[in-house]
Amino acid sequence: MVLQPHPAAIAQEPLIESGDGHVIGIDIGGTSLRLALADSSGSIVAKWSGSTAGTCDARAVVELILRGVDQVLRESCLPHSALRAVAAGAPGITDVDAGVVIATSYLMGWRNVPLRSLLESALGIPAAIDNDVNLAALGESRAGAAIGIRDFVFLAVGTGIGAGIVLNSALFHGTKWTAGEIGYMVVPGATEEPAERDQPGALESVAGGEGIKNEWRRMWSKDKTALPRDLSATEIFDSAVNDGDPLAQIILQQSARTLAYAIYNMSLILSCPLFVLGGSVGLHPALCSATHTILQQRSARSLPQVKPSALGIDAQITGAIRLALDVALARSERNLPK
Repeated sequence: MVLQPHPAAIAQEPLIESGDGHVIGIDIGGTSLRLALADSSGSIVAKWSGSTAGTCDARAVVELILRGVDQVLRESCLPHSALRAVAAGAPGITDVDAGVVIATSYLMGWRNVPLRSLLESALGIPAAIDNDVNLAALGESRAGAAIGIRDFVFLAVGTGIGAGIVLNSALFHGTKWTAGEIGYMVVPGATEEPAERDQPGALESVAGGEGIKNEWRRMWSKDKTALPRDLSATEIFDSAVNDGDPLAQIILQQSARTLAYAIYNMSLILSCPLFVLGGSVGLHPALCSATHTILQQRSARSLPQVKPSALGIDAQITGAIRLALDVALARSERNLPK
């Protein structure tokens, strides 16, 4: 049976009615793939990871997923028949209704990939897909920093920047599935030139990990810093806090100010009381602290709270597991005798 995708409404703790059922949650990245096997309560039983570096063929990624699923089932001494559903997050614009990844980042370059049907054909179980940042928001709402919060935004600040928007306890996708593509937001201090296809947007060119690295290289000189020219965003932030490096401090403040502007603008429109920072760069304590400080300087009736992800790097995989549990529960309810 081919199940229609679950709309990812955020109810608390959906469980598979059959206690022996298990699900697979998958986080597909441009350079790596992670998956986890979870039981009916959402507890992770086994994990597996592999490399997607240099892989643009979606079918090759599905083959990699199959190897990972076989591995976690063997480790857990479970048969394939124990699986009830699978859910996957992809880094790009995803049509949840059709189960199609419309477009991914330049790292993968996917266009109109029918990922849900590929997973269902390969694994023989119902599948669902969504944008990876949306799944991170789902994870935080169910088991992380936003439990019980009806309206919030999850900001993934990594190589680029994306947002998972939760309104009235449900993920908001937008009519063309592009809600949350805030990396292209134009903010003070960012370029106003339109972004080329598959290139970073204005916001992420200043506050995303790759943009921060590029800004460091652009401003770097031996007169300004004793640090090397090639540093990652988190290394720059470490140097700003631990070493008091003046150029690193400038970059940190510039990134935090730009991110704070984006949060402030979104809070005025969405009136969300909470913004959760995640991603490899967003989780850095110095960025979170500096962003919070800059936000407090704005005058507003109700400034949003900013806090780090409680799930860290597991936010996406946790959200994928929860979505898979939703799918399995929906299937179970459909098969109940009437």
